[in-house]
Amino acid sequence: MEGLWLEPMIGMAVPLGSALLIGGLLLRYNRENRNPLEWSVVDRCLLLIALYCFVGGVSNFIIGIASSMYFDRSPWVNWPFVQSYYKINRAIGTPLILLAFIGLWLRRRSPQNRAFAHIVIQYNAIHMSLACYAFGPVTHPGPFLLAMALGALNFLLFEPYLSMPWLGTFTVLTVGSTIATLAGLIPYSPLYLSSPFTGGEINTFHFIGTMAFVIMVFLLMLFLISYIFARWRDREAKVAEMTALLKKMFGRYLSTEVMTSLIENPSALELGGERREVTIMMTDLRGFTALSERLQPEQVVQMLNVYFEVMVEVVFKYNGNINEIIGDALLIIFGAPQEMPDRAQRAIACAIDMQNALAEVNNENRIQGLPELEMGIGLNETEVIVGNIGSSKRSKYAVVGSGVNMASRIESYTVGGQILISQSVLSEAGDILRIDAQREVLPKGAQAPLTIYEVGGISGRYNLAIEERDPAMVHITRQIPLRYKVLEGKSVRGKGLEGSIVRLSEKSALIVLDEPLEPLTNLKMNLGDIGDKLSVKDFYGKVIERSKDERLAHVVRFTSVPPEVDAYFQSHRQHVAIQT
Repeated sequence: MEGLWLEPMIGMAVPLGSALLIGGLLLRYNRENRNPLEWSVVDRCLLLIALYCFVGGVSNFIIGIASSMYFDRSPWVNWPFVQSYYKINRAIGTPLILLAFIGLWLRRRSPQNRAFAHIVIQYNAIHMSLACYAFGPVTHPGPFLLAMALGALNFLLFEPYLSMPWLGTFTVLTVGSTIATLAGLIPYSPLYLSSPFTGGEINTFHFIGTMAFVIMVFLLMLFLISYIFARWRDREAKVAEMTALLKKMFGRYLSTEVMTSLIENPSALELGGERREVTIMMTDLRGFTALSERLQPEQVVQMLNVYFEVMVEVVFKYNGNINEIIGDALLIIFGAPQEMPDRAQRAIACAIDMQNALAEVNNENRIQGLPELEMGIGLNETEVIVGNIGSSKRSKYAVVGSGVNMASRIESYTVGGQILISQSVLSEAGDILRIDAQREVLPKGAQAPLTIYEVGGISGRYNLAIEERDPAMVHITRQIPLRYKVLEGKSVRGKGLEGSIVRLSEKSALIVLDEPLEPLTNLKMNLGDIGDKLSVKDFYGKVIERSKDERLAHVVRFTSVPPEVDAYFQSHRQHVAIQT
């Protein structure tokens, strides 16, 4: 009796032991992630090999016991073929052990090896088609149902281009053997001599063997497939949760279209970069530093929140990517991460819309008792490196290149309500722009002078223009004396000089200075011949142009004016209005 049991036990122990060993190693290697759907391709193949070994071990045990002990009780079985099939089945299972060793070697060196996956999957398709032929899909549907379960598992674990070949191979071999059987070329179900059903009753040993196989194999398959489905549902729930979190986090920085593109193509968020032609927009609030020093921190935050709330909506309207918020400044990209053929036109239309939308912000500020804001915008079309920069633990989507700094330089020449663009933006946008002025400048770091253009509007499908909000300057009845100094960057150049305001508007003035100054020169000014309380209040401006009538007269756009000085100017304008 012991001799009869020894060979079947060995035939079962080797594949079952291999299945348990491979399964244990997989759980150890993936102890932080027990979801097979997220394992590497090789690890998923090893899972299949472990399952094949388990099925083969159970099959060897049942066939081995039957062929060793019960051949005289089952005359309907072709015992010589069963014994041959038993040896063939064991021989066919041997390469699985070799594949397991190859898989364990590949999992560190080439974890996504597709060739290995094709070999494992095709090997199983050939093996299962042979089992279906031997048992006969009608006489014993167990192997056929097992093949279908394994096929479903393949489709669960792998992409269609890996799993579909299994179905093709299995179908071709099974249909081919069926046709060959009907044509009389090969016998049907060579494992049986006759039917295991006699007088309407099933043979006891056939029933026991079939049920043992079903319980031991199909319950495992059911458990494994159910487990993978459960993990799939968990993953889908986590993906939905992560998608909602991403939309909540990045919805403040990216338009819906850009965010959807990134969610559908997560590889765009991997570390690395690419060269891309983009339009860079830099915005900044004029005189905000001086303004914030006069307000409480809570008021500054409140004012910025109102400002950003409106501006972000406008940026999203034109599919811009808010790459960075730097204090009161915005760095916006058009053309990345999503390609945008009309990026320059979109960026200019967005800039005009943002300048016009500032009226909404200032209306809210007036209601809240806060000062009005003014914004300058600079645009530059350039080639940059765009992508995720940083480490695997912390990174940011950023643009790198001298063109980004150039956009900032261009913006520094603006006054409130102004949009300045580079020659590259003008060339990219085409002839649909309304250019109000142009001038040459030499930005810091530039090798040659740069021509910048002031944009007043854009035609075409956008058809937008900057709304004029500064009334014409009026002649004041008495000139306002002042002292001024020329600013170079953040420092003051030379000694104080004197001048006088001869014409005045809400945001600009015509000032006679002691010396001719170039356009875009920044000035720090104080009122003269007035009480100390007002004379110590600094206000700032930028020379816009020289007067055509007088060499020393300059049009100066105020960039930062304290409320006390603004009230003083307002009283002069009102006095002129009363006189008129």
